[in-house]
Amino acid sequence: MQPDGAFFRRESARLLAALTRIFGVKRSTLAEDVVQETLTAAFEAWRWAGIPEHYSALLMTAAKNRVLDVFRRERTVRKFAPEVSRLIEEEWTMEPSVEELFLPEALRDDELRMMFSCCQPRLKKDAQVALILKNLCGLSVEEIAGAFLDSPAAVEKRLTRAKKALAGSRRLFELTAADFAARLATVHQALYLLFNEGYHSAGADATVRIDMCREALRLVRLLVGHATAATSTTKALAALICLTAARLPGRVDEGGNLRAILQQDRSRWDRSLISEGLELLAESASGVELTAYHVEAAIAGLHASAESADKTSWGEIVSLYDALLTLRPSPVVALNRAIAVAHHKGPARGMDAIRAIRGAGRLSAYPFYPAALGELELRLGRAAAAAGHFEAALRLARNESERRFLRERVTACQAAP
Repeated sequence: MQPDGAFFRRESARLLAALTRIFGVKRSTLAEDVVQETLTAAFEAWRWAGIPEHYSALLMTAAKNRVLDVFRRERTVRKFAPEVSRLIEEEWTMEPSVEELFLPEALRDDELRMMFSCCQPRLKKDAQVALILKNLCGLSVEEIAGAFLDSPAAVEKRLTRAKKALAGSRRLFELTAADFAARLATVHQALYLLFNEGYHSAGADATVRIDMCREALRLVRLLVGHATAATSTTKALAALICLTAARLPGRVDEGGNLRAILQQDRSRWDRSLISEGLELLAESASGVELTAYHVEAAIAGLHASAESADKTSWGEIVSLYDALLTLRPSPVVALNRAIAVAHHKGPARGMDAIRAIRGAGRLSAYPFYPAALGELELRLGRAAAAAGHFEAALRLARNESERRFLRERVTACQAAP
C-alpha cells in the first residue's frame, strides 16, 4: 500500500492527539511541527517502498526521537528525556486507566477523543469547530474560512485565541460521560463541515476530496456504533453523509470533469450507501428531535431515491428547504432552495427566489452563485446574459475542475440559438 492523503490525514490526527496529551496545549506548536516533520520524512521514505507493516510504531518512535532532539537543542534533555520516553511508551502500550474504562467506547478512538477534548465550554462554538477542523481534520485556514464563509484573517485570529484559552486547561483529556454528551453537538458540526469540505472542496487542487469524505463517514459511523452517541441527531447526520457520499462516484466523470446532479450517471451511485442512509434516516425519525441534519438528510434521500432528475419530487424538496431555512437560515440554503424552485415552477420563479435571498453579499466569492444565475438565464433563452454570469463564475473558480466545468457552460451559451 502506498501512502496517500487519507493515510497521512489519519496518522497526523493520531500523532497530534498523543503528543498534545503528553506535552499539553502549551507545547501544541512543538507537537504540530514534530508531526509535520515526521510525516514528511515518512512520505519520502515510503512513497516508493510502500507502507511497512508496523507503521504506527515506527511513526511514534520517529516522533519521539524528534521531540528528544528538540529538548536536546534546548538543553533540557536531562530533565525531560526520561519522562518523555516513559509517557510516549505508555501512550501506546499501557492498559486503559480507570477513568478511560468508564468513557464511552467511541472516545477511545484517538481522533474522536481529541475532537471532544477541543470542545471546551470556555471557547465559543465556532472556535471549537475551527480548532477541530485545523488540528484534527487537517484543513487549511483558507479551507476553514470557506466553510464558515469568513475571511482567513478572522479564522486565524479565532484559532490563536482558541489555543491560548486551551493552554490554561488542566483537564484537556480527562473527559467524563457528561462531557461527552454536552460536546456531541459541536462534534456533529465539525464532522458535517469536514464532509462538506470534501464534497465541495474550496482547495486549489481538487473539487472533490474523497479522503475527507471517507474520514467523516468513518467517524460518524463510530458515533452511531455507540449507544450514548447514537442519538436521533447523530443518525440523521450519518444518514445525510451516507446519502450524499453515495453520489460521489457520479460527481466526477471518467475524464475527471465535474458533473452537477442533473448530469450525473445515476447507475454509478453507491446503492449500498443509499440503503444504509435511508435506513438511518428512518431510525432518526423515531425521536422527538427535528434538526437541520434531519431535513438535509430527507432532501438527500429524495435525490437518491429518484430514478432521474425529471422524476425527482421537486415540490417536496422546496418544502423541505423552507423548513431548513427556519432551522438554519443562510444564503447557501436559500440559493439551493431557489434552484429547487426553478425545477419545480420554472426558471423565472427560480430567478425571483435568487433575487430575494437575504445576505446574498456573503455569496460574492462563491462561484456557484453566478453559475446558478447563468443556468436560469440560459433556460430562459437569454444566452448572452447567461454567458456573462458563467464568465463571472469562472473568475471565482477555485480549482481546475471548476474552471473546466464553467468553461463548458460558457461554450454551451455560445452554441445556444
